[in-house]
Amino acid sequence: MSDKNKSIVYGLYNDETELLSAVKAANSAHLTIMDVFTPFPIHGLDPLLGLQESRLHIGGFIYGLLGTLTAFLGMTWIFTKDWPQIYGGKPHWAVPAFIPITFELTVLFASIGMVVTFYIINGLGPGVVNPCIDPRITDDKFCLAFDAHEVDPIQAENLLRSTGAAEINSKTL
Repeated sequence: MSDKNKSIVYGLYNDETELLSAVKAANSAHLTIMDVFTPFPIHGLDPLLGLQESRLHIGGFIYGLLGTLTAFLGMTWIFTKDWPQIYGGKPHWAVPAFIPITFELTVLFASIGMVVTFYIINGLGPGVVNPCIDPRITDDKFCLAFDAHEVDPIQAENLLRSTGAAEINSKTL
C-alpha cells in the first residue's frame, strides 16, 4: 500500500492524561497504534509505545571525537611538519595552545553531525512535505492515530469514544 493512499482514524484529546490512558487501553485491546502526536513531550509515553532510547548521543560522541582528532592532528602536522615556526619561545608541539581550537572543532563537528544525522533518520530536509493530520495537534490537542488498513476502523472508533476523545475523525493522506 503506498503512503499516498493511507487511511487513518484518529482521535483528538484535550488532556495528556486522557491520551496516556487511551494508549494503555489501545495496548490492552492489542490495537496497533500508527502514531501519537502531542504539542509537547509527555513523560512515560515512550515505554507505552514501545519506543527505545535514541542512539543519537552515540553519533554525537563519534562526531565529536572526529572533530577532536581533526583539530589536534591538523595542528600537530601544521606546527611540527608543514610550518615549524617558533612564536614567543613556544615549542613546535605546544599542546596547551591547541586546547581552544580542539574544543571548538569538537563542538562544531558534534553539532553539525547530529543535526544532519537527525534529519536523515527522520526523513526531513529540503523539499520534504509531511502531511498534517490536524493543525491543532501542534497547538493544544493530543492525537492518537490508527492506520485503517492495520486495525478495524469501527473497533478503533469505539476505543477512541470509550477513552474520552473530544473528536474522532478519519482521513486519507
